Amino acid sequence: MTAEFKNVELATARAEESARENYFEFRDVCKAFDEHVVLNRVSFQVKRGQTCVIMGRSGVGKSVSLKHVLGFLKPDSGRIFVGGQDVTEFTEQEFSEIRRRVTMVFQSGALFDSLTVAENIAFPMEDQPGLTDEDIDEYVMKFAKMLEVDDVMDKLPSELSTGTKRAVAIARALAQNPEAILYDEPTTMVDPIMAGHMGDLIARLKETFRKTSIVVTHDTHLAKRLADTLVFLQDGKSQVFESWEEFENSKDPLLQNFRLQDELIPELDVTL
Repeated sequence: MTAEFKNVELATARAEESARENYFEFRDVCKAFDEHVVLNRVSFQVKRGQTCVIMGRSGVGKSVSLKHVLGFLKPDSGRIFVGGQDVTEFTEQEFSEIRRRVTMVFQSGALFDSLTVAENIAFPMEDQPGLTDEDIDEYVMKFAKMLEVDDVMDKLPSELSTGTKRAVAIARALAQNPEAILYDEPTTMVDPIMAGHMGDLIARLKETFRKTSIVVTHDTHLAKRLADTLVFLQDGKSQVFESWEEFENSKDPLLQNFRLQDELIPELDVTL
């Protein structure tokens, strides 16, 4: 066996091992809009069942990263893997299957305006084989109670607060029975009490379901509660930390300043 063949065989074995262990992976991903470079050789991995938090200031590419996962944006270069598959060159039709397995909770909630809360939660289950109407009603109530929105089941999205819309969106995401969930700034644009409430809900879901997740946030209080690993984006570059403690103990002045500014906002003790 030649050395070249051995190297190829070893690389293939490592790729297969990575696919088994990691659900998401970015490899040297680059993305620019006109002359503005947003992602510059960004690399990170998210192990199956773990929660990765992506942090950084506004405009550094946090939400852009999520959009690459679901194929809403294409990288200029680099590779993206989802569920062990290289999805970099996937077509829109191929991404439709990925979007059944990976769901995203948008900042806006992205609820259907003409459907009630109960109908929004039920929507992803209507095409799932083997579920009767009674099954769907039971699951809708289960997820609504879990997200504490069972008292607004007959309301329309326009009648809900921003925080409640997000809670309904998370319930709908769970109803899809996904392998992984992406959260885009789940605590932004809500008051500190609701932010704490949302953090409690997401932390509870993490412990209950152990689904692979990526949480985009600038909220260090939320990140501390959720992060198994952490990616910090700045000037297009990524720094990867294997734990919150590693991030918190970093001597990088940029990270120290970021933590200090956010710590000036007190964390509220919200007991549910």
